[in-house]
Amino acid sequence: MSLNEEVEILRRIPLFQQIEPSKLKLLAFTSERVAFDAGHVLFRQGDAATAAYVIIDGKAEVLTDSESGPVQLAVLENNHFFGEIAILCDVPRTATIRAQTRLVTLRISKDLFLRLIKEFPQIAVAVMRELAHRLELTNNQLREAREQIARQSPA
Repeated sequence: MSLNEEVEILRRIPLFQQIEPSKLKLLAFTSERVAFDAGHVLFRQGDAATAAYVIIDGKAEVLTDSESGPVQLAVLENNHFFGEIAILCDVPRTATIRAQTRLVTLRISKDLFLRLIKEFPQIAVAVMRELAHRLELTNNQLREAREQIARQSPA
């Protein structure tokens, strides 16, 4: 895949749509292209965060640990961006990411991602919107789970 193709992939991601093409080219050039086989764990919940990822091709599962084993929270596909929460909050990874199929990614180092946010406030705003959207989905799932438990509990 050429540098220009990677720039086009980055341009399709809402986070990066407002960045000028020359800066996207620099981002693509300084990112690392990494492929993973199906079943490979990119990182585990609790790991230190060293990078964020963009999916170029394939699918990945977002898993969280539970008493009964891993629980799938989501499936990520082409053009999804992930791994930024632990970088932004400077906390351990909040979930495990496992390749569901052969997965090709752009790996964006922690330092580069933080520099992008400082240079482009619109990226910071886009990240906040994405995180707010994820929080809303999580709240909805939690509410539905609580309602389901309430319906199953004897009155």
